[in-house]
Amino acid sequence: MRTERNLTRLDRVFARLDREPERPAHIVFPRMSRHRVALLSATLAFYLAIVWLVVTTSWLVRFDWQVMFFRPYQQWPSIHAFLDYYVVLGQRGPTAVMVAAWLGWRSWRQHTLRPMLVLGASLLLLNITVGAAKIGMGRLGPHYATTIGSNEMGLGGDIFPSGHTANAVVTWGILAYLASTPRARRWLSALSAVTSLGVGLTTVYLGTHWLSDVLLGWAAGLLVLLALPWCEPLIARAETWLLDLRDRLRERWSTARRPATPVTVPVSLAAPRKTVDLQKAPIAGPRAPRSPAYLAPGPHTTRAERTPVTPAGSRRPPHADRLPRGTTASAARPGN
Repeated sequence: MRTERNLTRLDRVFARLDREPERPAHIVFPRMSRHRVALLSATLAFYLAIVWLVVTTSWLVRFDWQVMFFRPYQQWPSIHAFLDYYVVLGQRGPTAVMVAAWLGWRSWRQHTLRPMLVLGASLLLLNITVGAAKIGMGRLGPHYATTIGSNEMGLGGDIFPSGHTANAVVTWGILAYLASTPRARRWLSALSAVTSLGVGLTTVYLGTHWLSDVLLGWAAGLLVLLALPWCEPLIARAETWLLDLRDRLRERWSTARRPATPVTVPVSLAAPRKTVDLQKAPIAGPRAPRSPAYLAPGPHTTRAERTPVTPAGSRRPPHADRLPRGTTASAARPGN
């Protein structure tokens, strides 16, 4: 009796590396549910509250100064080297390249452009919202602070909110947003939350951001992730347009590389007659006399030099006046 081989977890992992024959029909994306709208509203309220507390130079600004004077990088210098590398997980360039490589493989495997388009839309929203807030509020960082106890707003800075923290929330949160199963979404959500939390606290440890910058960066990144379902119809239309454009370009390229079909022209079997212009044609001189056709070409040889031939019969043509050999003229006469 033949038994089927039980697949191990490693076999299932390698099986998922192969490309699917066609686009899966079960791909779902998050909807703008009531729970999501409520979470978006709460995050927006938290965002505005942090901005208000900093603008009014409240207790949050005083706490920022206390943390800055504490100088965490001097309190725990042993972890400084590790955190210098860990903070790279919040830089936009390296993280975008790593996540784009993973989502590009998913796009190839599932025959869809949606993962790459979602990443592009989220980074575009992040750059617009966070960049506008940075330039609009112009807050200086701890290393460039001028007045102790002030909020350092409107002085031409660009650290409020924290770009590292917001980028970590969005970049690693995209993996959870695009997860195909609820279990994978929960695990990736927890992983992205821990990563972004560590990146934000690392910037406070290094002294490059106030603590309020990190709080606002978390809120800014979370707002981008929560607002992505509103962009899904536009992403779907963009994917359809790009796939249609790809098909048109592929068809045009194949048509251009296809060899042209030769045109069959009927060919006459008879050789074309050459028309001779009598006025331009040169006048030939008198032709040399041709030898008779029955004469053999080449030098004439005598009869003695020819090869003797023994004919089977007489070569002379029959003639009424000629007599056969050995017959006399008197015997051939009918009266004798």
